[in-house]
Amino acid sequence: MEGKQMKRHRRLMTGAAALAGFSLLLTGCANGSEGAANAEGGTEAEEGRIAVSYDGGIAVLDGETLEVIEQFDTEQFTRLNAFGDGQHVVVTTSKGFQVLDTAAPELTDVVIEATAGGHVVRHDGKTVLFDDGTGTTTMLDTKALLESDGELPEVETHTADSPHHGVSIVLEDGTLVTTVGTEESRTGAVALHPHDDHWHEAASSDECPGIHGEGTAAEEAVIFGCENGALLFKDGEFTKFTAPDEYGRMGNAFVSETSPIVVGDYTSDPDAEGYLLNAVTLIDTAAGTYDVVDLPDEVQYTFRDVVRGPDDNAYILSSDGSIHVLDPASGEIIDAFPVVETWEGPSDWQDAHPAIVTDGEVAYVTEPGSNAIHVVDLATGDVQTSAEFDFTPNEIAVAAV
Repeated sequence: MEGKQMKRHRRLMTGAAALAGFSLLLTGCANGSEGAANAEGGTEAEEGRIAVSYDGGIAVLDGETLEVIEQFDTEQFTRLNAFGDGQHVVVTTSKGFQVLDTAAPELTDVVIEATAGGHVVRHDGKTVLFDDGTGTTTMLDTKALLESDGELPEVETHTADSPHHGVSIVLEDGTLVTTVGTEESRTGAVALHPHDDHWHEAASSDECPGIHGEGTAAEEAVIFGCENGALLFKDGEFTKFTAPDEYGRMGNAFVSETSPIVVGDYTSDPDAEGYLLNAVTLIDTAAGTYDVVDLPDEVQYTFRDVVRGPDDNAYILSSDGSIHVLDPASGEIIDAFPVVETWEGPSDWQDAHPAIVTDGEVAYVTEPGSNAIHVVDLATGDVQTSAEFDFTPNEIAVAAV
């Protein structure tokens, strides 16, 4: 299909970092850093496998045939995040972060304790988990579970001044970038350098109300969403992007670590009913620009419905049943692939509704309305495999991500 030109609003970076010619040094929950095509270290299970949650259980599926390998009973609603080693998935339960081994397969007894497990971020050989209930960040090597013989690996922790719904990432040089807030509000982020037995504050920003989500683009440019724009951490400094609307919330960043452009979700209506969105942010971390792009009327999505894939494009699973291909460089929709039936937005974010995850080239698309999952070649739009189940799929994770 021909590209469709979107309405664009632009906000440039503020402060000294906006000067032309600065170099990139630094580049993440729909979750944990999205877009990496391969596992970070370790070996994959013999076959690529995916995990799917449903009401009261989790199924491990063969990633090619969608055959059910094993099913496990669990709590009514659980969240799933790839650990990043090609084999394990983190299951968020009331106990904390419980480890699912998709190779065995086994829902193991290994639990990283958390009173309210939240975001899981994978980057540069580290997997970082945030406990909203205590404000504790837990950091461990991404390959640690492969070498731990079924035991809890050695971890490092940092506890924020106050518990809050937060997220953290560890950069290549060991810098911990983590959110700041309380149970009542969230204000910004801080960058901490490890120093002997404590953390040294290197930079901070309080310009990001309602800070949420994280994404790491090329050259470790880290983006967080705000209720009035976005916050960038790069070259050791924080820089604020201001939204064109008084309320312009970005909650999730969809990234590729080979592209400087971050695609974020966006809403300008704090009182909007439902969870369907009809615009995205495009943040060029190299050029220092921030655009809001209004999508065509038929392209509506939730936080579960955007991934990065071939050619660093964004792939948006829309309520019209198609995957719409967005070129982040131009802000245009350049293709669309019909995959599922039309669907309505959820009344609650936890409700099962279509979701998309990817291993980089192949996408897995859930269709709760028909208890189905589809395997889609993102390069061609071809549906390679489809299967129906006796459960309604909710969350989904690719172990190899």
